[in-house]
Amino acid sequence: MDTSSPTVFVNGELLKLYMGRRVRTVVQVIRNEGGAVVGQSTDNQQLTVKGPDQSVPVMHFMEVIGVADGPQSIRAEICTDFGSNFDTASYNGLCKLANGQFKNLFL
Repeated sequence: MDTSSPTVFVNGELLKLYMGRRVRTVVQVIRNEGGAVVGQSTDNQQLTVKGPDQSVPVMHFMEVIGVADGPQSIRAEICTDFGSNFDTASYNGLCKLANGQFKNLFL
């Protein structure tokens, strides 16, 4: 496992705590806006994903790995289509655990 550039699991609320750092999140694509994707985070916040071609269809869930470059914005390095069925409550719970009680278990 490569630990040289760890990614932090975040939701919309936690993103602002990691500005300038590498993060990982999941958004549901709402719309594409000229080279950026506007999506809804697992805790129902609107996030903007900028970066490489994101050809994920509207209403699909997309995992984003990149750098938090604003309180509601990520400069994407990798985007992965997770399809139209995703358990947002479980992912949101993972984000809370990975940044709270069990932070020591995550990079």
